[in-house]
Amino acid sequence: MTDPTPTPVRPGYRVPSWPVRCLLMAFSALCVLLGMIGAVVPGMPTTVFILMAAWAAMRSSPRMHAWLYAHASFGPMLRNWDDGGRVSRRVKWMATLSMAASSALIVFVSTRPWLAGLALASMACVLAWLWLRPEPAPDPEA
Repeated sequence: MTDPTPTPVRPGYRVPSWPVRCLLMAFSALCVLLGMIGAVVPGMPTTVFILMAAWAAMRSSPRMHAWLYAHASFGPMLRNWDDGGRVSRRVKWMATLSMAASSALIVFVSTRPWLAGLALASMACVLAWLWLRPEPAPDPEA
């Protein structure tokens, strides 16, 4: 098994100034919070917020970055993304079901058909892109 802890600073990378690191760390924490909310609220994404959190943490806090990669739920998602933009089938199905629930809600409560159509078309494009992403190889230890 490979070490889940990523390299904190890549070679040739200039560490940002202290104020920029603080802003990036706050942004990372906000993205983690939004990702956790997205895990339970239909229609709100999780993966994109966790990817943004990892990006900001890599530039601001090696400790938070390592925590994200070691996290039971977020770590595999981040490692799969690092391995060629891979998304697991489980995540694809969860996103599909979440977007289906959101679509039904939009259709029933929307008062502007064109706005509902725009939202549904956007979700359809995201789902098409998501299902075209490669899937990670099965874990040989499982």
